[in-house]
Amino acid sequence: MTGLRDTDLKLIALLRANAREPTASLARKLGLARSTVQERIARLEREGTIKGYTVRLSDASQAGKLRAVVMISTDPKRADRVAMELNKMPEVRSLSAVAGTFDLIATVETETPARIDALLDRIGRANGVARTVSSIILSEKFTR
Repeated sequence: MTGLRDTDLKLIALLRANAREPTASLARKLGLARSTVQERIARLEREGTIKGYTVRLSDASQAGKLRAVVMISTDPKRADRVAMELNKMPEVRSLSAVAGTFDLIATVETETPARIDALLDRIGRANGVARTVSSIILSEKFTR
């Protein structure tokens, strides 16, 4: 978020806390006119700073679903190919490129232990995956 004004950063922080907060409330908190806040949000969306909005589900609503974090080492220069293959798997909820021991970290979700086992096998067999290490997510402590 390089080059953003302090007001834009404050607005983004408020939207991260509650993306559904009314524009009038955001304007009061920022000391700006509602139309100014609307224009700032529209500009941040146009510029691609704000890529979209999402719904965060509670652990209770996810009862019966298994989530895991999968750390993935790829063969050199094949991370893009692995990412494309994992993108085709609907159970893979997110994928991040990282620096360190692993090249990618995926968050996955399934309904049963058997399905998560099969998914982990599919990920491990993906063209370009050298090694995986996974951990089951027990609960989410917080998300920002």
